[in-house]
Amino acid sequence: MDKTYQPEQIETRWYERWEADNRFAPSGSGEPYSIMIPPPNVTGSLHMGHAFQDTIMDTLIRWRRMQGHNTLWQIGTDHAGIATQMLVERKIAAEEGKSRHDLGREAFIDKVWEWKQESGGHITRQLRRMGASVDWSRERFTMDDGFYQAVQEVFVRLHEEELIYRGKRLVNWDPTLHTAISDLEVENRDQQGSFWHFRYPLADGVTTDEGRDHLVVATTRPETLLGDTGVAVNPEDPRYASLVGKFVELPLVGRRIPIVADEHADMDKGSGCVKITPAHDFNDYEVGRRQGLPLINVFTQDAAVLERAEAFDIQGRALPDIDPSLPGKYAGLDRFEARTTIVADMEALGLLEQVEAVSNTLPYGDRSGDVIEPLLTDQWFVAVESLARPAIEAVENGDIQFVPKNYENMYFAWMRDLQDWCISRQLWWGHRIPAWYDADGNVYVARSEAEAREKHGLPAELPLTQDEDVLDTWFSSGLWTFGTLGWPEQTPELATFHPSSVLVTGFDIIFFWVARMIMMTLKFTGEVPFKQVYVHGLVRDGQGQKMSKSKGNVLDPIDLIDGIALETLVEKRTGNMMQPQKAKAITKATRAEFPEGIEPHGTDALRFTFLSQATTGRDIKFDMGRLDGYRNFCNKLWNASRYVLMNAEGEDTGLGEEPVELSLADRWIVSRLQQTEAQVTRAMEEFRFDHASQALYDFVWNEYCDWYLELSKPVLWDEGARAAAKRGTRRTLVRVLEAILRLAHPMMPFISEEIWQRVAPLAGTLAMGEDGSIMNQPWPLAEEALIDDRATRDIEWLKGVIVAVRNIRAEMNIAPGKPLEALLTKGRPDDAERLKANRLFLSKLAKLERVEWLDDPEQAPLSATQLVGEMEVLVPMADLIDKDVELARLAKEIEKQEKLIGGIEKKLSNESFVAKAPEAVVEKERGKLADFEASRRLLVEQHEKIEAL
Repeated sequence: MDKTYQPEQIETRWYERWEADNRFAPSGSGEPYSIMIPPPNVTGSLHMGHAFQDTIMDTLIRWRRMQGHNTLWQIGTDHAGIATQMLVERKIAAEEGKSRHDLGREAFIDKVWEWKQESGGHITRQLRRMGASVDWSRERFTMDDGFYQAVQEVFVRLHEEELIYRGKRLVNWDPTLHTAISDLEVENRDQQGSFWHFRYPLADGVTTDEGRDHLVVATTRPETLLGDTGVAVNPEDPRYASLVGKFVELPLVGRRIPIVADEHADMDKGSGCVKITPAHDFNDYEVGRRQGLPLINVFTQDAAVLERAEAFDIQGRALPDIDPSLPGKYAGLDRFEARTTIVADMEALGLLEQVEAVSNTLPYGDRSGDVIEPLLTDQWFVAVESLARPAIEAVENGDIQFVPKNYENMYFAWMRDLQDWCISRQLWWGHRIPAWYDADGNVYVARSEAEAREKHGLPAELPLTQDEDVLDTWFSSGLWTFGTLGWPEQTPELATFHPSSVLVTGFDIIFFWVARMIMMTLKFTGEVPFKQVYVHGLVRDGQGQKMSKSKGNVLDPIDLIDGIALETLVEKRTGNMMQPQKAKAITKATRAEFPEGIEPHGTDALRFTFLSQATTGRDIKFDMGRLDGYRNFCNKLWNASRYVLMNAEGEDTGLGEEPVELSLADRWIVSRLQQTEAQVTRAMEEFRFDHASQALYDFVWNEYCDWYLELSKPVLWDEGARAAAKRGTRRTLVRVLEAILRLAHPMMPFISEEIWQRVAPLAGTLAMGEDGSIMNQPWPLAEEALIDDRATRDIEWLKGVIVAVRNIRAEMNIAPGKPLEALLTKGRPDDAERLKANRLFLSKLAKLERVEWLDDPEQAPLSATQLVGEMEVLVPMADLIDKDVELARLAKEIEKQEKLIGGIEKKLSNESFVAKAPEAVVEKERGKLADFEASRRLLVEQHEKIEAL
C-alpha cells in the first residue's frame, strides 16, 4: 500500500472496475430489495442535496446487497419540461439567433434530443463520482419509448373512467413562459408592498347604517379591480347585515356587482369588506364557487389588459349576457402599468381612501423569474377524490410507513384537502396529450390517432389535430416505481421488485411527488409504490442558511471531493452576478471562510460526513470541520491497515492447522467487534445513519487503532512470545480489520474496497488472485458466543493503569520515553492477578521497567498517585527529576496563574462591570477564575510533593 491515502488515485479506478464487472445489477437470488432513485432533472448538476440523498440510498443498497438481498437501485432522469425547453431555447438563440417558433415544433424537439444525447448526462456522470451503485444497464428516461407507453396508457384509462377531464379553471400562469406551472415551481418571496383602500359606491341609493354611500375595500392588486364580480362581507358582521343582497357600482367599469355574505371576509381586517375577483385569485375563486358569482377574465396570456373581458360561469361556460366591456384606455397595458394608471384614476375620482405600506409575499416562477398570475385557462385535470381515499388508507393501515412517523400528519393534512390536479402544460418538450380534435372542437382521447379513429368510428378523411399541450412532468414521474419496471407489460422485473422497498426523499416533495406516486401506483398496479418513505431534511450551510446561488453560499460536492482553489471558488460563487456590492460581499465572505480554498477530501470522507449528520428528518448544517475530521478518519484507517499488512503479509495468519493462542487483547477486540456489528446493524435498520457511522468511528479510532494495535505490539515484537500467540494476534489483526472494512463499505465504498483486496486473502475470505469484490461479501453478523465481558473488564483495567501512568508523566513533566517504576496497591482481590497476567502489556505500553504489587500501602515511598477504581497506581518520584529545576519551573507556573487570577478578581470586584456586563459575560469570567484557581492548586500540590523528595 502507498504510504499516504490518496483517494483520487483509487476512486475512479474502482468505480470503472465495478461498472465493467456489472457488480451493480441484481444478483437474481435472495429476497428482493429495491430503491427507485428520485429522477434528477436531465438538465441538472449534482448539488449538496442530491449528494446527501444519494449517499443515503447507496448506503442502504450496498448494505442490503451484502445481506444477501436481490438488490436493484433503479437509475433514471426526468425530462424536466420547463427547464430543458428553456435551456435549449437559449442555446438556439445564442448559436443561431432563432426562436423555437422559427424552427417549428418537430425541428425544435429534434434539437432537444440532440442536446440530451450530447450534454444531458452530466448529473449521471457526477453520480458515479459519488460511488452510486445504481444498475446502469437499466437506466431510464421519462421520455423514452417504454415510459411514453406507460404515460399514454394511464392517461387513456383515467379518461375512460372520467377521472381525467378538460375544463376552464384557475391555474398558476407564467406570463413569460406562457404555461401553467405547479405550486412546486412557484417561489414565494417576501417584499414591501402597498395596500390600496378604495371606495366602491353603493348602487340604487342604498347607504350603510352609518349613512355612508360607499363601501371601502382594500387590495394589493388594483389592476384586478376590472374583473371584480362581487364584494364579500362576513355573515356575522352586524355593520353590513342590511347590505347583503344589495349592489355596488364597480368603479371605472360601471358594472353592478352584488354584496354577498361569506366567511372569507375577515371582520377584524380593514373595513371588513373584500373585493371578489374569481378569475384572478384562488381564494376569490372559491368564494365565487360558493356564491355562484361569474368569472370575468381581464388579462391576456401576457398578463396585459384585454380589449374586452371574457365572462364564464364556474363550470367554464361562456356567459354571453354579461357585458364584457372594459375602459379602452387600459387595453394592452401590462398589468403593472395598468395598476399605476388605475390607482391614479381612482384618486382622480376621489375613490382612493388611503395607501398603506405592508409586508407581503409575491409568487414568482422559479424558472422565468416573473410574477405568477392566477389565470383562467383551458387545462386538463385529474379528479383526485377517488384516487386519494386508498392512498390515505395505505398510510393509515401501515402498508406505507413514514420515517420519521410525524411526516404522516403532513401527508394526511394535504391529502384530505386535495384539489383536482392540473396536468397540462403549454410547452413543446414533454409527453404530448394523447387527445385529438376535429374542426368542431370535439375531443377524442386515445393512444394514437389511428386508435382514436377506430375507437370513435371516424372517417379517414376527417382532419384531426393533436392537442398542443404536454403533460406536467409530475404526471410521468408519478408512474416512476412501476413505469421503470416495464409496466403496462407484466415483466419479471415488475413481479420481482415491485413494490419497491423504500423511497428516500426530501419533505418538500411529499405533496407533489410522493402522494401522487401513491395514488397512481395503487390505481394501476393495486400495490403501494414503496413500503417505507425515509424523509430527510435540507442540507444547509454552516450557519444554518439555505444554500442558494443568490446568497453565494453554495458548496459543490465535487469541489469538496477534488478540492478547488480559492479564486476559482470565488468566481463560481459570484459569476454572472449583476449586483457588484453583493458580489463583493460574497467574495469577502468566501475568502474569510476558505482562505486557502478547499483541499481535496475524497468521496468517502464526504459520504461519511453526510451520514454522520443524517438525523431523522431534521435539516443539517454542513460542517467543514467534520469533513476535515472524516478525511483524517480515512487516513487513520489507511495507516492502521498499513501496520496490519506490514506485520501480516508473508506471515502465518492462522489459516492453517497450526495452533492459535488468543491474548486478552485479541479476545477483547473480537468481543467489541461483535457489539459494534450489532450496534451498526440496528442503527441501519432504524435509518439512524448518524448512530451507525458514530459506532463505526468510535470502534475503529478509539478501540482498534488507539488501543488494540498498540496492544498487539508486545506480542508481535517480543522475540520470546510463543508462535501460537503471534499467530493468534496476526489472525485477529486481519480478521477484525476485514470485518471493519465490510462494516464500513456501505458508507465508505472506495477505501474499504482498496484495503480489503489486500487484507481479504490474509483473513481467508478471498483466495490469492481471486477476482472478488467487498461489495459482494456477507454483511458482518454479531456472534453472541464471542462476546467476552471478562475480557472487556480486564482490558478496561489495563487501559486505566496505562492512562494513569501517562497522566503522572504529564503532570510531573517526565519525558514520555523515560522508563519508570510503578507500584499497584489497595484495590480489589483480583487486581493482583490482573497485574500478573498483563505485566508484559503494562511494561511495553506504559514504558515501565518494573511494575509490582505492593501488599502494604504504608510502605510506599513518596510517589505520584492516580486512582483506577479503588486501586492506587504509584510512581515513586526519587531520582526521576532534577528537583531544583522542576521546583523553579513550577514556581514560575504558579506565579503565572496567580497573575491571571488577580486580573479576573479585580474585574469581578468592579461593581460597575458586574452590574452592566451581560450575565453570560460575568459567568464566563467566573468560570475562568475557577479554572485558574484549580490549575494553581494542582501546581502547588506538585510543588509540595517534589519539595518533599
